[in-house]
Amino acid sequence: MNLDAEAERKLVERLKRRDEAAFNAFVRLYQDKVFALVNRMLGNRAEAEDLAQEVFITVFRSIDSFRGDSRIGTWLYRVAVNHCKNRMKYLDRRSTKGHDAIEDAPETQMTEGGPVTSRVDRPDEAMEGTEIEKKIQAALASLDEDHRTLIVLRDLEGLAYEEIVTITGLPDGTVKSRLHRARAALRDAIERGVGCKLPE
Repeated sequence: MNLDAEAERKLVERLKRRDEAAFNAFVRLYQDKVFALVNRMLGNRAEAEDLAQEVFITVFRSIDSFRGDSRIGTWLYRVAVNHCKNRMKYLDRRSTKGHDAIEDAPETQMTEGGPVTSRVDRPDEAMEGTEIEKKIQAALASLDEDHRTLIVLRDLEGLAYEEIVTITGLPDGTVKSRLHRARAALRDAIERGVGCKLPE
């Protein structure tokens, strides 16, 4: 549910007054979107749950810095993306293993809030679907953070280019050209993961 401009303005005013009821309403309004975003960026449900909470705490503490140049949801996504980039850097530094965290994730993680979901009845098809989801999630996780960010924002979250420009701070042409390269890189990574060419 998106608020109209007037309802959003009033909500922001209440948030700036540190109105607890307004903050709770804000969290209810955006928590699923923020969690989906950070889960797709990080590929780790437990990390995503922690980080989503941190995003809302940051918003509550820094709401006075919101100038209203964009929608509050766009600003929230920018905060979330910046948190994700910082967390990915931290996880990369902390990781001493030579494999992706995605390989250690429980299988349910791949179907809850991930980029692909499947609804199949046959166990063999369910197993195959889960394996494909793991490969796609691993391919997404293998992208550099800028490419992953653009794929998640545009192709998985469905944001408009104008919103992505605001969130990333990149010019429109740069967003489009990097997204083109990101999609090609993702395709290559998926093809390596599944061991065959994807249909055009």
